[in-house]
Amino acid sequence: MPVNYLPAAADQLHPIAGLRIGTAMAGIRKANRRDLVLFALDEGCAVAGVFTKNRFCAAPVQVCREQLAAGHGIRAIVINTGNANAGTGADGLARARRTCAAVATLMGLEAQSVLPFSTGVIMETLPVDRIEAGLPAALADLRPDHWAQAAQGIMTTDTVPKAASRQVAIGGRMVTVTGIAKGAGMIRPNMATMLGFVATDAVIAPALLQALVQQAADASFNRITIDGDTSTNDSFVLVATQRAGHAAITDLASPEGRALADAVTAVSRELAQAIVRDGEGATKFITVRVEGGRDEAECRLVAYAIAHSPLVKTAFFASDPNLGRILAAVGYAGIDDLDQGLIDLHLDDVHVATQGGRHPAYQEADGLRVMKGSEITVRVHLHRGGAATEVWTCDLSHDYVSINADYRS
Repeated sequence: MPVNYLPAAADQLHPIAGLRIGTAMAGIRKANRRDLVLFALDEGCAVAGVFTKNRFCAAPVQVCREQLAAGHGIRAIVINTGNANAGTGADGLARARRTCAAVATLMGLEAQSVLPFSTGVIMETLPVDRIEAGLPAALADLRPDHWAQAAQGIMTTDTVPKAASRQVAIGGRMVTVTGIAKGAGMIRPNMATMLGFVATDAVIAPALLQALVQQAADASFNRITIDGDTSTNDSFVLVATQRAGHAAITDLASPEGRALADAVTAVSRELAQAIVRDGEGATKFITVRVEGGRDEAECRLVAYAIAHSPLVKTAFFASDPNLGRILAAVGYAGIDDLDQGLIDLHLDDVHVATQGGRHPAYQEADGLRVMKGSEITVRVHLHRGGAATEVWTCDLSHDYVSINADYRS
């Protein structure tokens, strides 16, 4: 079960004017489960996205990048689970494009106006015939309020659906932001093995949307890690339907721009943290905060060295205050001129290490008390400057190994 996370109820997920969602059971990998999701976007919607940094990216990622770069007006998004369509070469690209063509034919669109997404097992042929057969049911199911069903329809090893929604007043109108995400393993930044779809009815200059989705990703999905593996299929898409009725936002630094950015980031962050809380086999949610760096980049080096360390993560799983492992991770993070004599380490409210060594007042019983909790904050101070950063991770348990050993069964 996820760590202190309850999925949002369907009535807590506000519909977005100008967008409808349908799902279907296409039997892509398993029978009798939602595995096909279709978003229908009204004409005039603006769409932007950020994608995996893995150079071995999946066919749908390549197609999405092409469609968005060409500037086509996006009118539909289609998502399948059960098969990643990655490591499939030219045939995989052809099947991703065939999926777009099938959606376009059914909806009376151009194939270039459809974005395809896939998640699941890598290096297996995409059963596009099953997708084509399932699309009419997804089309017939289109409704504005089907966010909860869509969250279920994109799950793989997730144990719960992940969705979030916010409303904020902008320009005298109520603006809505709603989103869904999936991911539980093969998670690390840039981005994680995750799909995320966030939509808003805000009126915003389309040219600003790419900066907004990148800003939201950097404050959310690019701050999580479960196992240090970067997926082939990571995608995070932001849709603005332009239907809220306020004056257009033309500057993200304006009060209206900041209000929208805060709402989009809040939804994205909730989804990102839900992914960590539902990490494969996770029993603890861990915040790693690094302060006192010369710049944020070196703070990130330290934060991810800690968050990726199997030794650190297994110690958290065992509630074993073997906290020297954290100091070791700080040391190999890659800051060549790091002065270990300046380092402070806290575990929640417990001052574990100071000036590079054990704090005189530290008692292992205090460390054990914190380690037994389900929510833990690791705080490292480098005493090199004023920069700081924060990332979120989880522990590493026996169940993580079992889940991934049995992934294809």
